[in-house]
Amino acid sequence: MAQALAFNSVKNSWDVFMLFAVPIGGGIPAGVVLAKSRGIGWLAMSLLYLVSDLLLAIVFEPMMFVILWIARHLPFLQRTIDISRDITAKTIARYGAKPGPIVLIMIAFGVDPMTGRAAALSQGHGFFGGWAIAIAGDMLFFWVVMSSTLFLNNLLGDGTWAAVIIMVLMILIPTLVRKWKDRNQTV
Repeated sequence: MAQALAFNSVKNSWDVFMLFAVPIGGGIPAGVVLAKSRGIGWLAMSLLYLVSDLLLAIVFEPMMFVILWIARHLPFLQRTIDISRDITAKTIARYGAKPGPIVLIMIAFGVDPMTGRAAALSQGHGFFGGWAIAIAGDMLFFWVVMSSTLFLNNLLGDGTWAAVIIMVLMILIPTLVRKWKDRNQTV
């Protein structure tokens, strides 16, 4: 009996972890709703999400350097990387000549941990420091989305609708903020 409970606990955690490991934001609300339905608390959810970020660091960093190496031999890929560097430089330039860790954390919060890592790398942060910055921003994002999803789930009593609404808001809010900023900058 104890072995069956332990297996179910690991399986429940694994399913949630797999949703959190999806490299797009939609995995968070779905994972939070699944975790809640399986009796996994917010602290365990946070630990599962942290492990998914650590896995991302271990997988993404070597991939990033392999792509940079391949780009030396493929001009179209090098152009793509140059465009990405320009976008990162423009994003960082908004915050001053040498943004500190808090600004880099907010870039990871606002975009994604891979962009946060690229921004940290462009500012000279190595593997551990750069990923600490990127993961800090991503964990803040996770806690905002997790708490919003749990609140909405408690309010509606329906995890599916809570997850759908949060995913829609995750897409709409940044778009509306950009439009509002663009409109106010032209005035």
